[in-house]
Amino acid sequence: MIEILTESLRTAVLVTGLVVIMMMLIEVFNVRSDGRMFSGLRNHRVGQVLLSAALGAVPGCMGGFASVSLYTHGLISFGALIAMMIASSGDEAFVMLAMFPGKSAWIFLILFVVAVAVGLLVDLFRSKYDGCHSMSVHDEDREPKHEHHHEGHYGWQRIAMFLGVLVFLGALLGGWLEGADEDAGGFNLLSEEWMYWLFAALSLAVLGMLLFAGDHFVEEHLWEHIICHHLPSIFLWTFGTILVIGLLMSYFDITSWISDNTILMILLAAAIGIIPESGPHLVFVSLYATGVVPLPVLLASCISQDGHASLPLLAESRGSFLKAKLINVFVAIVIGLACTYFL
Repeated sequence: MIEILTESLRTAVLVTGLVVIMMMLIEVFNVRSDGRMFSGLRNHRVGQVLLSAALGAVPGCMGGFASVSLYTHGLISFGALIAMMIASSGDEAFVMLAMFPGKSAWIFLILFVVAVAVGLLVDLFRSKYDGCHSMSVHDEDREPKHEHHHEGHYGWQRIAMFLGVLVFLGALLGGWLEGADEDAGGFNLLSEEWMYWLFAALSLAVLGMLLFAGDHFVEEHLWEHIICHHLPSIFLWTFGTILVIGLLMSYFDITSWISDNTILMILLAAAIGIIPESGPHLVFVSLYATGVVPLPVLLASCISQDGHASLPLLAESRGSFLKAKLINVFVAIVIGLACTYFL
């Protein structure tokens, strides 16, 4: 029980930290460009879907977190979000690259094509998310820097965020947020360690921003919008979800459900993909690598699941999470069954 609690807390801190860092960077880019950086993205649905699918195709969950952040700020459409979730294979993408790299490349290509097609189709019937209205540029942001930036003023909000990011940076570099099963024996391209180093660099950029940004930007955009509005729900929902999943997984062995029935396996893989966790999908990756299940089962699992990427979405919009997961499960079953009969 203590181990499950500790792992849930570690994952919640990691996911929340990564999402908050990306939200802060998106906020600063939007304000510094006077809103022009993302204005073009809002008006190009095809570009949104392609970008989001490409982010989802990045191994691991970081690209997925970026797409969810853009979606919850109303910058990309629901179809683009769906494209990310279909293209993403979560942390299992690293395992697939290590176990069968050649086949993995083709699988990722298939996922990307399906993601773009479904994303564009969904956008024909669904508008973008409209739940967050804080991604805006205020009049104070447009004023000359000397008119609203108070030199040497470091309020408690700025100090609290600086210390928080500094602690998160130290935890990333110190390996305290890595899972117990992750390789700590040096840099490995087929692991998420390089992603940790990437976000360590981004955290340094955020620290610099906190040192020199104006008071209005720090207090209104970062503190009020991201820390007060987004951070608590992201952390609590992530922690609670991972804790419940961990407790359930300790009592139920998913591998014991495996049978030789391909159609049943496709349905099971699609259903298990609803779980917002990197882990259950490994069962199907391992079974495919050993030849126990065919490619359609693995494809159904890859399409349905997206690792931890959808956890921030669960925190921000339960309705969008459920609708997106239902669409993913439907697409996973259709593609899995189609491949069974045509491959």
